[in-house]
Amino acid sequence: MNEQMRANTAAFEQTVRSALALAGTLGEADWARPTECPGWTVKDQFAHLAGVERDLLGDPGPEVEVPDLDHIRNDFGRYLEIAVHARRPVPGPDVAAELADVLERRLAQLPTLDPDRVVMCPDGKEGPYSRLMKFRAMDCWTHEQDVRRAVGRPGNLDAPAARCFWELLSRGLPLVVARRAKAAPGESVAFAIAGPPDFHVTVGVDENGRGHWSESAPPTAELAMDWETYVRLTAGRCTPGDAAVEAKGDQALSGRVLAAMAITP
Repeated sequence: MNEQMRANTAAFEQTVRSALALAGTLGEADWARPTECPGWTVKDQFAHLAGVERDLLGDPGPEVEVPDLDHIRNDFGRYLEIAVHARRPVPGPDVAAELADVLERRLAQLPTLDPDRVVMCPDGKEGPYSRLMKFRAMDCWTHEQDVRRAVGRPGNLDAPAARCFWELLSRGLPLVVARRAKAAPGESVAFAIAGPPDFHVTVGVDENGRGHWSESAPPTAELAMDWETYVRLTAGRCTPGDAAVEAKGDQALSGRVLAAMAITP
């Protein structure tokens, strides 16, 4: 493994093991609790993680007919629902046991793979397998946090995979500010995110209407929030009205940015 592959694999393993440790504390009622991921219960989250990793191992997928569910918005969503729907009759502890087995198989497989092999990543861009593992760490951590919020057991917010989340999804902030929120040329928006992890960045808009990282001071608007709130907004887990955000400066621009922050599909 090269350094990037090793780091991303370690982040992936840490968050899956954290989720499995959490699973061991869940009662029968916990598995059926709804999460902020639309349409999915706590058990469905574990089913999703197991299903994706089995796909990456090359296991044959389950043959099930997915009904037309309200939360399925596109073909990718329908594909993701296959693993979840196939496991809906399976008890939660059994789904977690499957994920534990799949994790060990993946950890045995990963050192045998070429970290530089070009594959399609979830953002629709080709990249080395090591980059795909950064997405796997991010995805597993995002769903672990879904489960923790649903059962009221916070933790692991400052995991290595949390930084994978930031590194992958913060790249979308210039697009959010410039294109989605339609900030005008010369305007800028600062994001003050309190953790750990802590992040303080500013996005400005150039004369051509393109967003870019900026050192502009003072910004046109500033959004201050904690790390978990940023994650929930960026992952589309809540609306701005449900988020604790302190907005300073141009309130109209702040509102447009908050309304446009959901980046994950």
